[in-house]
Amino acid sequence: MSLYTKRGVSAQKEEVHQAIQHLDQGLFPHAFCKMYPDFIGGDKDYINIMHADGAGTKSILAYLYWKETGDISVWKGIAQDAIAMNLDDLLCVGIYDNILFSSTIDRNKKIVSGEVLEVVINGTQAFFDEMKKYGVNIHYLGGETADVGDVVRTIAVNGTMSARQKKSSIITNEKIAEKNVIVGFASSGKANYETEYNSGLGSNGLTSARHDVLSKYYAEKYPETFETTLDDDVVYIGKNKVEDELTIGGSHFTIGKLLLSPTRTYAPLMKILLENYFDDINGVIHCSGGGQTKCMKYLPKNLKVVKDNLFGIPPIFQLIQSNSGADFREMYQVFNMGHRLEIFTNESAADKMIEAAKSLGIEAKIIGHTEASDKKELHLKTSEGWIVY
Repeated sequence: MSLYTKRGVSAQKEEVHQAIQHLDQGLFPHAFCKMYPDFIGGDKDYINIMHADGAGTKSILAYLYWKETGDISVWKGIAQDAIAMNLDDLLCVGIYDNILFSSTIDRNKKIVSGEVLEVVINGTQAFFDEMKKYGVNIHYLGGETADVGDVVRTIAVNGTMSARQKKSSIITNEKIAEKNVIVGFASSGKANYETEYNSGLGSNGLTSARHDVLSKYYAEKYPETFETTLDDDVVYIGKNKVEDELTIGGSHFTIGKLLLSPTRTYAPLMKILLENYFDDINGVIHCSGGGQTKCMKYLPKNLKVVKDNLFGIPPIFQLIQSNSGADFREMYQVFNMGHRLEIFTNESAADKMIEAAKSLGIEAKIIGHTEASDKKELHLKTSEGWIVY
């Protein structure tokens, strides 16, 4: 049993998918997000979409960092995490503008102060203001903030996005086929619209990242940050503290800040790609929960997906792996390991998309291709050899 499973979480969410298997899968079952008829406007040429996600257990890391350092500004990043995990899913179906957002924040009032709420809420609006500069318009329609200390140990920051879109402007992944190339867009580095280096971690696999990297010191000092019925051998088993430093490219970063790098949104880039190369986009995948195996859930037919030119593994993932001892098979299906967005397209358009990404300071390259097959399969070429899923 993997450490991830022992901690009561699942990269593939098997039980969740089992629970929802009988629900309406929407108009386009292979699309990255469920889309439904235009119930709001009653127009057969439009679809409605409503999507919910959040920062997950990354908020616990923010809590630890805040408590240890007094730096309350880290909560602004948690606001961005909750937004980007929604927004970047919507990007995968072609939606990047005129989006509605409602936040849901549950907190334990006894240990999470009102000042934290203020930073999260104001950080939400600040992120929307920044995206507006790039033509991505998201309207903040309030939400629910509840004090539910009997339910949450610290704080949970989530949100819901909704939009109404023309059917002619959506991506359903139905065009993914053999002989496509796959363009990967790096999750780490510093995009032009980011204020500092991004570790690339995003908001997936944080239960593992936190427990694998941080030391038992945090279990003893902050028992409110973990499920106390877990076995001791999976709780805060790492070697580091949040203020320990890691050197990347000659610069020094605290491990806490690397773990808390706000989830990169690809919205400014996707606006450019959707407006200029829409007809060349066969499919889009957000490598979130499930990491590099995420694409397998959205293939419209049997295909062999070959990723044989992956990005080098960013330092934060190397740190997680060295602390945990997890094998590459688990790492690649829990974390994005270098790129969180991939587009299935043709080779000519791929070159133009790569250049567009570079103009925004995002590294991009062709990371693989598709082949005809009698089954759905994924082949990853890693530094340790091939992994087949």
